[in-house]
Amino acid sequence: MVARESATMEEPRRNITVRHVTAEDCSAVARIFAGQKVLRGTFQLPFPSADLWRTRLKEPEPGVIHLVACREAEVIGILGIHTNPNLPRRRHAARLGMAVRDDCQGCGVGSALLAAAVDLADNWLNLVRLELEVYIDNEPAVRLYRKFGFEIEGTLRQFAFLDGVFVDGYQMSRLRPAPATSRA
Repeated sequence: MVARESATMEEPRRNITVRHVTAEDCSAVARIFAGQKVLRGTFQLPFPSADLWRTRLKEPEPGVIHLVACREAEVIGILGIHTNPNLPRRRHAARLGMAVRDDCQGCGVGSALLAAAVDLADNWLNLVRLELEVYIDNEPAVRLYRKFGFEIEGTLRQFAFLDGVFVDGYQMSRLRPAPATSRA
C-alpha cells in the first residue's frame, strides 16, 4: 500500500510542463490567485478579476517574464521573473514571485517552476542574483527556495499586512555559482 501511495504522489510530478504564459491563460491565473492558500502566501488582494490578469499578461511591465506550469493543458502555477532592464546597476538581478493553485501545492509544481526559472536566469538571461520575499511562517516555501540554493539574507519586520496584522518576512536570494571556464 505504501508503494502505491508513493507512485500516486509521483504521477502528478511527471506530468508537469512549464511554458511561457499567453493571454488565454488569464482565467486560469485568476483562479490560482483566488485560492485561500495562495492569497495568504502572496501579496495579492482578494477577488482578482480575469481582466486584471489579462492586462498583466498581455501588457507586462518591461523586463517581466511570466512562466506557467501545466498539468496536461491545465494551468496550475505561475512564476514571474522581474528583471531590471532600465536600471544599469541592477541588470544582473531579478525578483521572483510565484503561486501554485491551492489543490496542487506539494505536488512538484513549485519545483518545476523554480527549476525553469533558475535555468532561464543562469543560462539565457545572464542573471547573477535572484531575490524574493516570503512570509516567515511559510515553511514549505522556505524549504523549496533553500532546495534551489536561496539563502535568508534577513528578516523584514512588519513586512506586510495580512489577516488584520503586520507579519514578518524573509529576504532571500540566490547567487549564481561561478561558471566553469573552458579553453579551446
